[in-house]
Amino acid sequence: MISLREIREVSTRHGITFLMGFASGLPLLLTGSLLQAWMTDANVPLDAIGFLALLSLPYSLKFLWAPLLDSWSPPWLGRRRGWLITVQLLLTAAIMSIALFSPSTQPLLIGLIALLISLFSATQDIVIDAYRREHLPERELGLGSGFYVYGYRVGMLLASGGGMVLADFIGFQATYLTMGAILGTCMLVTLLAPEPDKVSASLPTNQGGSKHQIRSTFWEPIRNFLQRPSALWLLLFILLYKLGDSVAGNLTTPFYKAIGFSNSEIGATVKIFGLWPMLGGIFLGGFLIVRLGIYRSLWWFGLLQMISTAGFIWLHHVGDSLFWLASVVSFENISAGMGTAAFTAFMAALTDKRFTAGQYALLSSIMSLPRVVIAAPGGILASHLGWDAFFWICTIAAIPGLLMLWRFKEWRTMLSPEAR
Repeated sequence: MISLREIREVSTRHGITFLMGFASGLPLLLTGSLLQAWMTDANVPLDAIGFLALLSLPYSLKFLWAPLLDSWSPPWLGRRRGWLITVQLLLTAAIMSIALFSPSTQPLLIGLIALLISLFSATQDIVIDAYRREHLPERELGLGSGFYVYGYRVGMLLASGGGMVLADFIGFQATYLTMGAILGTCMLVTLLAPEPDKVSASLPTNQGGSKHQIRSTFWEPIRNFLQRPSALWLLLFILLYKLGDSVAGNLTTPFYKAIGFSNSEIGATVKIFGLWPMLGGIFLGGFLIVRLGIYRSLWWFGLLQMISTAGFIWLHHVGDSLFWLASVVSFENISAGMGTAAFTAFMAALTDKRFTAGQYALLSSIMSLPRVVIAAPGGILASHLGWDAFFWICTIAAIPGLLMLWRFKEWRTMLSPEAR
């Protein structure tokens, strides 16, 4: 029988996990949709807004400096909490400092500060992921991941939907000050949370690391993956599968505003209401993968993603209609959630269990490149060709990834029997 003390300890651990997930999710869209809306209102050119996608580059490259956070320990609060409180101080200061400037007169300076926010946010994610792994017992890792994801989504919802609605009432500068203050309160969680016991025992004895350790840490997972048949084609497929969906998603906020929706309507309909279809799509995708297998799920969910991208063309012609905005966003989010569920399961099934962390970091970094790099010139396409042509291009961009699935049927032999 579980004692009251054990229940309290479990609740405390997962309460910390939820709140740290909230701290991870909050900054993400402060440099995404909220910043896009602010710059759109300030009449910043659409092609420049498109390049804001590059602000997410630190999230794709964070594996490069993650080992440093394992090797070096600050002289305060321990290795995990010491790094976390330091990064959260810098992140709070960066979020609040962006409110001191105007995108209409200082867009480059705001872009540089937003890049710092992304850098500090990505570093915070590294530390929180490590803390969660070391703080939770093995039997609670699955439950802890659920609490973390929901906290992350609540943070994203507050920054995007809440931020858009708040901006209509108090302005964007006051909104960023408010978001910085909210993130600052998360430092209380860091100060009150215990330092994981395993950290002190697992500190590297050689702070610099030997050449062999460096080679095994950074190169061995990549070498192991590249030795597989068709490995480069697999990497190309991972790059292309969500290409159209990612490029289209990068400019949806300026698109919504261009056809007449207000910040409050976008925040309430796209961000707050649209969250539930996304969560439903992830759940439905996970259920169907069990029935269909990963390979067939990638086919069907990829087709749905492509069709849902074409829905933005319909919305462009319908115009300022909250019903059709909610309908298009719901379909797109359900399809994206299903596609994400299949895609992440596919990448996990490809990893060698000896190198799960390294290989998954490699695959997920490649997966994020369309959202970060390839989507950046999307603003140029939309401003020169118009919204219809832009979304047609995004729709057609899904076809190469689907054709590669048809061509490389032998990929199924690389998956476990359950995943095929």
